[in-house]
Amino acid sequence: MDLSASPDALDLNQPFAAVPDLIAYWARHRPDRAALKQDERSVSYAELDALMSSVAAALQRDGMHAGDVLAICAYNSIEYAVVFLGALCAGVAVAPLAPSASAESLLIMLADAAPRLLFVDTHAAQHLEPVATRLPCPALRLEQTTEGGLSAWLSDAPPEPVAIQPGWAFNIIYSSGTTGEPKGIVQSHAMRWAHVRRSAAYGYGDNATTLISTPLYSNTTLVAFLPTLALGGTVVLMPKFDAGEYLSLAQRHAVTHTMLVPVQYQRIMAREDFDQYDLGRFRYKMCTSAPFNAVLKADVLARWPGGLIDTYGMTEGGGTCILTAHEHPDKLHTVGKPAEGHDIRVIDDAGNELPEGAIGEIVGHSPAMMTGYLNKPEKTAEAEWFDPSGKRFIRTGDVGRFDAEGFLTLLDRKKDMIISGGFNLYPSDLEAILREHPAIADVAVVGVPSTRWGETPVAFVVRAANATDTPETLLGWFNERVGKTQRLARLQLIDELPRSAIGKVLKRELRDRYLTEHDAVD
Repeated sequence: MDLSASPDALDLNQPFAAVPDLIAYWARHRPDRAALKQDERSVSYAELDALMSSVAAALQRDGMHAGDVLAICAYNSIEYAVVFLGALCAGVAVAPLAPSASAESLLIMLADAAPRLLFVDTHAAQHLEPVATRLPCPALRLEQTTEGGLSAWLSDAPPEPVAIQPGWAFNIIYSSGTTGEPKGIVQSHAMRWAHVRRSAAYGYGDNATTLISTPLYSNTTLVAFLPTLALGGTVVLMPKFDAGEYLSLAQRHAVTHTMLVPVQYQRIMAREDFDQYDLGRFRYKMCTSAPFNAVLKADVLARWPGGLIDTYGMTEGGGTCILTAHEHPDKLHTVGKPAEGHDIRVIDDAGNELPEGAIGEIVGHSPAMMTGYLNKPEKTAEAEWFDPSGKRFIRTGDVGRFDAEGFLTLLDRKKDMIISGGFNLYPSDLEAILREHPAIADVAVVGVPSTRWGETPVAFVVRAANATDTPETLLGWFNERVGKTQRLARLQLIDELPRSAIGKVLKRELRDRYLTEHDAVD
């Protein structure tokens, strides 16, 4: 790979380029350009490149080699970004872990990833204190403390150069531990390069500023964070999301790009002062990770400048669909069409490919696919589907259908589908109807046991501000509008839906809550 030419000669069509090498490229050609910002702090590309080299040299000094693993458990910060990117310079894979996970779940992930070193912030250190003696590796603090910290650990010596290979592990991202045993998804440097190349089409470049408010341990965040830096832009980091603070930062930094999850869009658009902020520099707003309802998309398009891109895909990388919502306002109920070079298909329970319009499980193939689940070959095999030619696809576990124009409508998670009296009910269909009621701000429908029907749908509803409608009134309103087989058995009010850190509704928690409080429905 040759990145020695002028910035204008950066070749995105080359077979492979490593993210650390791309950052080093911008350090040579745009050394004073801000790479990272947080609060009042700013790190230039020259400074970032030097810090990454110091991290790589310190890892090598401590006996780590290409192929080893380093773990990070912390909220977003400049130090977090520096350690993550510096590890990559040494060929070390990064396992970013969610500080919101339980201490016991984190121990399971650490045992699986087998890192040589763990970096934590103050919050994570306190969270892990009860299990500190059981940690499988040394833990270092990102912040400066009386015992040291990142700055004291860094090395002043130059690192030994490492020629990063496309197939090497870039990171190990763990699937949510809330729905079962966490699985480590191994993603390669080649996969990240594919994300960088794709992002250039959406205006990322050396004049882009991306506001990051989702956690760095999530692939949702990395698909915006990494291309911004690889293509010479500026990343503004938020340690935690707050809708008002987000809007203030977007205006202050003249933000051009962002990646948000649907619940964040919902909270931002619900602010009474939204229209008072100057968001006119936005080029593209991205969304992924959870269903993005059509009504909310329409509101974003109407009131927030710039294009809106809804991306459907998996951390495992089994194909992506992209909806350029500003270009297809009549397709807001869909997740768009397969991205260029991505092959998305729909199959039945027997693994047979289904025709256009048929409902089945979505599977996908792309240039950016996981290597597999770490240490779990049987789980990897369960996640794979092969077409008759032997082409490898990843099962999404989602149910959907293609329309005549090639747009994919996402119905539900396969495991969330409700089979009531022999009829397949898709919670997303019921939720879409409920959202039409002005008193309903948020809603989730789950299937619960029924002695008569096997399963039956129950809705958990968050009322809009100042709404006083009773559960009985809302239930009657809904059941009058649907067929007999779709009627809700119950509707319960809830202050807030339980969600993961990236906005996915935790339906298992709602089911468990219901079953704790109620017997099976008649």
